[in-house]
Amino acid sequence: MHLTSLPGRFGVGDFGPCAYEFADFLLAAGQKLWQVLPLHPTGYGDSPYQCFSAFAGNPLLLSLERLRERGLLGESDLAGAPVFPEDAVDFAAASRFKMPLLRRAAEAFFAAGADRAEYDDFCQRAEPWLEDFSLFMALKDAHRGVAWTDWESEIRQRQPHAMRTWAGQLAAEVEAIKFWQFEFFRQWGELKSYCHQRGIRLMGDIPIYVAHDSAEVWAHPELFHLDEQGRPTVVSGVPPDYFCATGQLWGNPIYRWELIEKDGFRWWIERFRGAFALFDLVRLDHFRGFEAYWEVPASEPTAMHGRWVQAPGDGLLTALQKEFGELPIVAENLGVITPGVEALRAKFALPGMSILQFAFGSDPQGPSFRPHNYCRDLVAYTGSHDNDTAVGWWTSEGAGDSTRTAEDVRKEHACARAYLNFGDEAEINWVMIRAVEASVADTVIVPLQDVLGLGSAARMNLPGSMSGNWRWRCRKGALSPALSARLRSLTALYGRVEDTPPDNVVAPA
Repeated sequence: MHLTSLPGRFGVGDFGPCAYEFADFLLAAGQKLWQVLPLHPTGYGDSPYQCFSAFAGNPLLLSLERLRERGLLGESDLAGAPVFPEDAVDFAAASRFKMPLLRRAAEAFFAAGADRAEYDDFCQRAEPWLEDFSLFMALKDAHRGVAWTDWESEIRQRQPHAMRTWAGQLAAEVEAIKFWQFEFFRQWGELKSYCHQRGIRLMGDIPIYVAHDSAEVWAHPELFHLDEQGRPTVVSGVPPDYFCATGQLWGNPIYRWELIEKDGFRWWIERFRGAFALFDLVRLDHFRGFEAYWEVPASEPTAMHGRWVQAPGDGLLTALQKEFGELPIVAENLGVITPGVEALRAKFALPGMSILQFAFGSDPQGPSFRPHNYCRDLVAYTGSHDNDTAVGWWTSEGAGDSTRTAEDVRKEHACARAYLNFGDEAEINWVMIRAVEASVADTVIVPLQDVLGLGSAARMNLPGSMSGNWRWRCRKGALSPALSARLRSLTALYGRVEDTPPDNVVAPA
């Protein structure tokens, strides 16, 4: 479950009381791992895979309650919250409410002078990315949010005089942004410690690409395939697959891998250093793109007309291994996977992923997603953030999915029913949870929507769609003691928690 999906008073999930309540739910349910999506500040479409920075944290995740406890906000500040939707995030409305309060908290912090030494230490440690990011975000605000390629040429090209002038003009805003980052990492660190005390590890996500409208591309244009105006000449995506019939055109700029490799992969090493400081392990998004990536001319309207280009994944992973030793990485090896991709994953002993929803359709890889074909070194899912929920997958009849016809769905359901051996009255979400829990996969991760048995309205993302994604929120009170007991009993039954399985294990209907 992503942080934004937590319930709470202020329109979007954050590091406040509900995050700690969720950790308590995980403990009661016998769960040892909490996976989240990227935590960086979101840009286009509010997607955590299109962020303004690959290093900074999203200020919308800051807890106003925590700021109040530190004396940086008053109770009256929080009392003015409007009524927000309970089961969806309105990112624009949440931002309109929270950002002025975060500015007020920053002003109070600098006026009080408390924690200044800790703040200065943070700024010094984060300086390699913090200076560029804070000025970038201040400049975006000064330019009414337009992309950096539409700024004046002097600041777009980072000419020294323009950099000094703008930094002076925007000094107060830059300092506020730095404070938000300081507070983000402090609040996340407190939540992480709380989870660790309860035996819960945190799993993050490293997107393979960064957004074009990001501090990294503005600050380091030489690392990307851009034209003289800073616009991409080629962009990222994947060819047609089981998610989308025309492929997925992500639009991120492509790395100039030859320059990154020549520099000893330092940019990537620092990116992983930041991720490993935040998380206990990370999912490496689109792992196959580190062996070969799909490159699409920037003028193309879809991802159909691209080409595969070899990537230096072996060199990158070797450099990471030399820097960090054993790599706490899960490789997202979904999509068009070749023997070369699997050989690269095996060489560095990175567990892959298996999605149970993909086990019963016509995809050639389907049989590998069936639990009897699992290996131990695997992370098994009922579904991912890119899938429909288990209930939605079973009841939607392919609605909204351009790759599945009604006949495809009928055959898929018949195969699933035969393989999983359940009747008409069964709860499909619990049937699927049981199937992955009973497998030999060392790690099993279940989207919270599947634990709750929610339908397609709770889907997190529909690949290829431009709006309406990333909005789902868990309703307050949904995580009941009965639900945690049911999940714990099933987890204990298959030896994934140290409890002795009770006699009254709650089984699927």
